[in-house]
Amino acid sequence: MVSDRTILITGTSSGIGAWCAEALRRDGWRVFATARRPEDRQTLETKGIEAFYLDYAEPESIAALVDDVLERTGGSLDALFNNGAYAQAGAVEDLPVDALRYQFEVNVFGWHDLTQRIVPVMRRQGRGRIVHCSSILGLIPIKYRGAYAASKHALEGLMLCQRAELEGSGIHISLIEPGPIESKIASNGLPWFERYIDHDNSVHREAYEGQLARLRQGGVKSRFKLGPEAVYARLSHALLSPRPRPHYVVTTPARIGVALKRLLPARMLYRFLSNQG
Repeated sequence: MVSDRTILITGTSSGIGAWCAEALRRDGWRVFATARRPEDRQTLETKGIEAFYLDYAEPESIAALVDDVLERTGGSLDALFNNGAYAQAGAVEDLPVDALRYQFEVNVFGWHDLTQRIVPVMRRQGRGRIVHCSSILGLIPIKYRGAYAASKHALEGLMLCQRAELEGSGIHISLIEPGPIESKIASNGLPWFERYIDHDNSVHREAYEGQLARLRQGGVKSRFKLGPEAVYARLSHALLSPRPRPHYVVTTPARIGVALKRLLPARMLYRFLSNQG
């Protein structure tokens, strides 16, 4: 058991975050988890997980979270797993600036704020692991996912630069890039699509009908979709390996996408991707 190891993990109300929080607890970590709804935090507490409120779009909640966690640990933290996010669907030409701005507020700026508050703690310790749950869409583009893909591309660039800047500090940064994983990210994204995208008056209306059907059924049904345990396997390596990788690509479709990006000419790659989704 490694109960002296501490980790802060965000977005743990369901899906990847919930699975990883419970698995980390079973593996002996002291887990500090976040969720917005009180009932989700109560569920986590009953499982022996210390739960806190966090909304990445509320800087004051980020500051309060860090203060509360560090008070409980005596000022130390071994690992941070940034996971909480949402996916704004819709064609780029239909995307209001406010929708794109809020996507970045949650998926990029909030993650940066939390990470920036944790790095000095880890510098004082001379060690730490920071893992970001990115997406295969942070590496390759898919139509109707422009806002989400842009936020993940930004995350990749920002955190890979920080990874280089932390070289030799004892702090390691890794990015997990999942493809299709069983989670609620599709259904959770539906209200944001309906709020911001005028799908009835869009030139993409016909395509949106299929998109809406998939969102309402919880995402694409595929034999290649894996459970959140697939992400946890990579997270464990990133947290415990003496040489954690910069990138962990998860699921067969994601690995195929990375391989095609490496092998195909750009025009051919983008033509292929335009027929997906």
